[in-house]
Amino acid sequence: MDSLFTAATLGLVEGLTEFLPISSSGHLVIASSLLGFEGPKSSTFGVVIQVGAILAVLTLYWRRFFGLLRPQPGSSFSGLRGILLLVLTTLPGALLGLLLHGFIKTLFTPETVSAALVVGGVLMLVIEKVMAECQNDTPTATLDQLTLKQAFGIGCFQCLALWPGFSRSASTIMGGMILGVRRETAAEYSFVAAVPIILGAAGYDLLKSLSLFSAADIPFFIAGSGVAFFSAIVAMRTFIAILKRNTLKPFAIYRFIIAAPVYWFMVQ
Repeated sequence: MDSLFTAATLGLVEGLTEFLPISSSGHLVIASSLLGFEGPKSSTFGVVIQVGAILAVLTLYWRRFFGLLRPQPGSSFSGLRGILLLVLTTLPGALLGLLLHGFIKTLFTPETVSAALVVGGVLMLVIEKVMAECQNDTPTATLDQLTLKQAFGIGCFQCLALWPGFSRSASTIMGGMILGVRRETAAEYSFVAAVPIILGAAGYDLLKSLSLFSAADIPFFIAGSGVAFFSAIVAMRTFIAILKRNTLKPFAIYRFIIAAPVYWFMVQ
């Protein structure tokens, strides 16, 4: 396995980009190429260190997850109802991902990933324009106001993230906005909803690639996941603060800018 510096650098990239609508996979492609860490191990490592980012969600939103185990008075996003909301959001992507796992791997090409970045950026601009014209005065403002229909609908939109480079965060947030959820609330739900889908994907990918690794690789995973944990906390807090004052337009423009470098590094 490569150096701990490589692991920490990739963990930093993962943590800073996982929950932003800019495609963490695209950024990991660039970082891995620059560090000379590529191949099957690199792909699996990129999935597994997402666990560090997920631990950051559990840390910031521990009350929400605790409420799933012990219903909280006055909270609709708790107990069995809260669990049902997450199941409805997770199910579409999980089922489609299992069915198309082999095919999805074939989509990880320079052309498809770059196209996903551009298409996602265009959709962001379109959705922001449409939402601005809708004049929706009563959007869903908190997770407690989220309906079962919205949760399932967001899960269907999350299936777009199976297209490498599209971004799970982007698909979840855009889906939430279309379904009447306030922008920053949709972002917070994308954080929480990431936990089951990413843990499942990371576990599945690691099991399939376990033969590539040995006990000597454990420090590498710990270093990457640890850095991803701390950087993800910073990224999530900053992202929510930005969305309270701005739209998704800057992130759409950034996607257009990064599409060409991602393509270039993938063909190297």
